[in-house]
Amino acid sequence: MKKLILAIESSCDDSSIAIINKDSLECLFHKKISQELSHAKFGGVVPELAARLHTVALPQILNECSGYFKSLCAVGVTTEPGLSVSLLGGVTMAKVLSLSLKIPLISVNHLIGHIYSLFLKQKPCFNMGVLLVSGGHTMLVKLDESGEIEILAQTNDDSFGESFDKVAKMLKLGYPGGVVVENLAQKASKKSLVFPVPLLHSKELAFSFSGLKNAVRVKINEKENLSEEEKSEIAFAFEEAAIAHLMDKTRKIFKLHNFKHFGVVGGASANLKLRKSLKKLCEDFGCELKLAPLELCADNALMIARAACALYERGEFVDLKNSLISPKNRNFTRI
Repeated sequence: MKKLILAIESSCDDSSIAIINKDSLECLFHKKISQELSHAKFGGVVPELAARLHTVALPQILNECSGYFKSLCAVGVTTEPGLSVSLLGGVTMAKVLSLSLKIPLISVNHLIGHIYSLFLKQKPCFNMGVLLVSGGHTMLVKLDESGEIEILAQTNDDSFGESFDKVAKMLKLGYPGGVVVENLAQKASKKSLVFPVPLLHSKELAFSFSGLKNAVRVKINEKENLSEEEKSEIAFAFEEAAIAHLMDKTRKIFKLHNFKHFGVVGGASANLKLRKSLKKLCEDFGCELKLAPLELCADNALMIARAACALYERGEFVDLKNSLISPKNRNFTRI
């Protein structure tokens, strides 16, 4: 009996394919090829370059798992949100597989995939809150008892992860910026510099990082050549303010909602200081903190495969004639 689902992830600059047993949730194959080095010299992802690299990497990975084709019952693929030119590569491959192997096609929302990174080997628990922090998104959502998604807060401008990338670029630290800034902040010996926490005195339940990013820019421009110590102090102050902002709004939401469980997902959820702060917050409110494995916080096909298993169980398939591609979150309504 065919029980395997193949999933493809190509929403941005990571080419990834995974194969999972829909019944046991056992991962039989998972590989990702990162494009970080190719985009580093530009200080960020170049969409056209990402698209070209996907056309090379995806077939290469697919060739390695061709032995599983006869056991596939469906193919899942990230269709939104993301870079349209990047999504196209994965969607095209998924359509070809669906047509040639005569198996159903499953459309997966990338953000829902991130939520499923908390439940890779188990059924999801509902009635919980989830903070999603990545290079493209920052939002806090609530899952009700049936898995319906309610957005409680989201960013008004830059995302949490994006702000790290931009600060890294301003400090000429390279790309991607999350780990670089985090590591540099840990080296700071002077910690007297303080940046204002965004929306600290506002009752608005929303996130904003553009003002903080601008404050960092102003500080950097005060001096022509910054020493490594000065860079580390700026990195430390920025990270402190960015996380303090997330925790301020998250704590206010905790006071309004009685979460039994709370998860944090997305590439930027690998930040250890953020994880430590959320652990303390959950302890204060008697809430269980759920974390995705560090190696699976960033974009990957395994989380897409896990989400596809849930969609397969509900019989949510799509027509091959559907273009599928969208940079928006049209289907971000339930997990």
